[in-house]
Amino acid sequence: MNSEEIEHTRARLNRMYHLLYAIIWPFFNLVRPLRVVGREHIPDGPAVICPNHTTAGDPFYVVFAFGRHYPLRAMAKVQIMRVPVIGWLLSKAGVFGVDRGAADMHAVKTALKYLKWGDKLLMFPEGTRVHEGEHVEAKTGAALFATRAGVPLLPVYIQSKKKWFRRNTVVIGAPYMPAYEGRKPTAEELQAIAHDLMDRVHRLGEGVE
Repeated sequence: MNSEEIEHTRARLNRMYHLLYAIIWPFFNLVRPLRVVGREHIPDGPAVICPNHTTAGDPFYVVFAFGRHYPLRAMAKVQIMRVPVIGWLLSKAGVFGVDRGAADMHAVKTALKYLKWGDKLLMFPEGTRVHEGEHVEAKTGAALFATRAGVPLLPVYIQSKKKWFRRNTVVIGAPYMPAYEGRKPTAEELQAIAHDLMDRVHRLGEGVE
């Protein structure tokens, strides 16, 4: 695609994104109002947005914490994208599925494509919901995308114990470039980046609950 076609595609995705945002936001804000800390850290350019993950509604917390000015492309489990109507609407807004049980190269190429276009990619490094007391090894996908596309990682902490009709906190950390020496990181280096990323995410949550 040439630059004009890319911008046309991005504009089309953003129109649907903003439409869904406008429909869902009033209800969400009523039942789960937000307190956002660190919004000034959001970069204007591409980045991999990396929150912790404790509830099914976490993507909404991030989307609404970032606001309409920063449309996000999101990686979701493929089962969601197969739901009639819902999956179609999400795909038109820049959400794409990933098969977590396989090496999904289509999802990898889609994620890198959006970053190359200058978009922000939302993904959960833990790869699944993590309940209190559980420990899940951080996946390396976010580290892979950031190092391969040359974009920063942006840690985000979402309050784990959500409250109805009371403000729930989302903390947006500072973006940073993962450290590696100008080459493709090894599997061990990617895992170290993933561990460091989740440490940063959890440090953002200290004192929030």
